[in-house]
Amino acid sequence: MTAQSDGWAGMGWDWTDADDIRRRLDDGADPDSCNGSRPLHRAAVSGSPEAVAELARRVADVNALQDGVTALWEAVVSRKPANARALAAAGADPWRPSLGGWSPGRLSLAGPTPELFPAPEGIALTDTERAAAQEAHRLTVALGEFDYDGTGLACVAAIDAAEAVRRLQAPPVVDDGLLDVLNELVEDPYAHDMDESLHIVGVTSVPGGCVVTQPWGYAPQMPGVLIRLSAGTLCYGLYANPKSGNQGSIARDGIIEGSDLHPGGDPDEDDTSAQVLAAYLYQHNAVAYACAFAGLRLADRRAVTGPPDVWAELPHRDYWSH
Repeated sequence: MTAQSDGWAGMGWDWTDADDIRRRLDDGADPDSCNGSRPLHRAAVSGSPEAVAELARRVADVNALQDGVTALWEAVVSRKPANARALAAAGADPWRPSLGGWSPGRLSLAGPTPELFPAPEGIALTDTERAAAQEAHRLTVALGEFDYDGTGLACVAAIDAAEAVRRLQAPPVVDDGLLDVLNELVEDPYAHDMDESLHIVGVTSVPGGCVVTQPWGYAPQMPGVLIRLSAGTLCYGLYANPKSGNQGSIARDGIIEGSDLHPGGDPDEDDTSAQVLAAYLYQHNAVAYACAFAGLRLADRRAVTGPPDVWAELPHRDYWSH
């Protein structure tokens, strides 16, 4: 069927109107296809429990896969417990293994609704997974909600601010006039030309390491910065690009191991068990993900938003060819 003949023409992201969905289904809409995707998966994320239940009783297989996951998996990952319960009531299997070996039910044990499904005997989180979930809750609460669009970060394990400044050969900014400009930049990042301020970064010691921040630009995530910071340790770089979304990089012992990553996004089909758990715990929170990846245990968001322990001036060099 085409998008015009499958009965779902005009449907966008809102699948909450159970009466409209029921009417479409009664008129012949395909319960298993909507413009190349599965309606039940869409409703699991963006619908109401009533809409989910209506679709679930009409589909050929309530455990059908799309992009390697079931609708129940989508409901759990999207933190839609009422939709997840509606799917389970319709026969969806909470304990079917999925990405990284996790089942929707076991993954839910690490989230805000661990009582979502009655767990069979022997199904539980490991001590390591439980500790990761507890730290994720603590860290996200400590950071709180804030707008970090346009922010660049380098989260560095096992070194403090003084060592980061030494590695970058970045002298502290002491000029009062420039410090005033920096304070203005934090308040209004677009009040000044980025080219004039891109070489200034903030550096702050935190439990577990340090954070190099630039609330108005991408400098901390430049390869030449990450390589210098990560010598003998681990570093996660983040640029919250206002145009294209969060961009992540991993540097380990002076080598870029990963780039063009998407911290804060959904788990991927090829993710390991640990990566799936981290993606679930830090969904839509790229800053917390970056900090946690490097093992940083921030008590608040000052290291990210400022004022930092020290403002430092990067030497003028090519940071893109390393």
